[in-house]
Amino acid sequence: MNPVVMTVTLVTEDGVLIDAVHLPARGKTGALGPDGELIAPQVPAEQRDLAIVIAHGFTMSWQRPLTWNLVRRFNEHAGVVTFDFRGHGRSTGLSTLGDKEVYDLDVAVRYARELGYRRVVTVGFSMGGSVVLRHAALCGGVNAVVSVSGPGRWFYRGTVAMRRVHLAAEKRLGRAFTKRVLNTRISPDGWPTPDPLPPAAAAARIAPVPLLIVHGDADIYFPPDHGRQLYDAAAEPKELWLLPGFGHAERHTDDALVDRIAAWADTAAAAYQAGGAPSRAQEQQPAS
Repeated sequence: MNPVVMTVTLVTEDGVLIDAVHLPARGKTGALGPDGELIAPQVPAEQRDLAIVIAHGFTMSWQRPLTWNLVRRFNEHAGVVTFDFRGHGRSTGLSTLGDKEVYDLDVAVRYARELGYRRVVTVGFSMGGSVVLRHAALCGGVNAVVSVSGPGRWFYRGTVAMRRVHLAAEKRLGRAFTKRVLNTRISPDGWPTPDPLPPAAAAARIAPVPLLIVHGDADIYFPPDHGRQLYDAAAEPKELWLLPGFGHAERHTDDALVDRIAAWADTAAAAYQAGGAPSRAQEQQPAS
C-alpha cells in the first residue's frame, strides 16, 4: 500500500525556499478483508507520535531513487519529513556544505512539530550528518539525533574522495560541473570567519538529547576516526555503531540498517520524552 505523499515549500529564517515532503505513518503491513480488498493497517499510537526528519548528503535529493527508497523504508516505522537542502534539487539558494543548512533542517523540524508529532528525531547522512549535530547544538527542538557517516571536523582532505569534493567546491569548473551534472549549486563565497561550529564541538553540546553515531570501517570519504571523534566529544546518552564493511552514507545503507536505526530512534526518543519536553532555548543563536 503506497503512502500518501504531501509536498510543501518551506521558508527558512534567511528566506530560502526549501522543497520538502511528508509521509504520514503507515504501519508495517496491510491485511486483506473478507472480499479480498486491502485494508489500511492500524497504525499504533506511538508510531503516529514519532517523526523522523531525514537530512540527505551532499549532491543528493529526496527525489533520487537511492534516497527515496530509504525514506520509504523509514516510513514503515514512523512518519517521515524529508527535504532538499539549499542549492539542491528544487530548493533555492546555494549550498554552503553544512553551514547555513542548519536553517533548512530547522524549518523541517518545525514543520514536523506543526504536523502534530510529539517526538522528532533527526537522521542525517554525510553532510546531513554534520548538519543534524549542529542543529541539535544550536537550535534544539529534537528528541534524538542520528549522524550516519558524518565528518568529525572541517577541511578534511585525507582521502581521494574528499579531495574531489573540495575541488568541486573551491574551483569554478568544479562548481559548474556539480551544477550542470549533479543539480547542486554551490556558493562561491567559501567559509565565513570565524569557521562554523565544527561537528565534534557540536556533538559535545547535544546532551541530554540521545545521540547515535553510525560509521563504517570501509568509508572512502571519512575514515572511522571521524566517527570516534564525534562519539568521544559527546556526553551521555550516546552510542557508536562502527560497522564492519560499511561504506558511506545513503549508498551503503540497507533495509536492515534502516530498521535498526528506526528502532533506536523510537526507543531513544521515548526515553528522552519521558525525562521532559525538548527545549528550544538556544534556537535564536546564529548558525555558526
